[in-house]
Amino acid sequence: MPDSMLLTEAQVAGHLTSLTGWTARDGGIEATFVMESFPAAIDLVRRAATSAEAADHHPDIDVRWRSVTFRLTTHESGGVTRRDLNLARRIQGHATSLGWVVP
Repeated sequence: MPDSMLLTEAQVAGHLTSLTGWTARDGGIEATFVMESFPAAIDLVRRAATSAEAADHHPDIDVRWRSVTFRLTTHESGGVTRRDLNLARRIQGHATSLGWVVP
């Protein structure tokens, strides 16, 4: 299955079981990571940006003090694809390595 092929809601739900805090919403997936400090939140954004640039797939990012929300969707496919799930795994790995506070 190509990485940019649209996944069904059931496929997305199945993949999200292996991702802590990620939910499907409005044709995308999103998660909020609460970090220990504002600098740690910005470090998470920096690391996620590096991964996003390498994947040529860029999330919407909202920073609120120590909380960082990422939203992923593959616009040209009209919803969630493997590209989104792969980047979500990388972002979660960065958050884990920085010691995010699990909700």
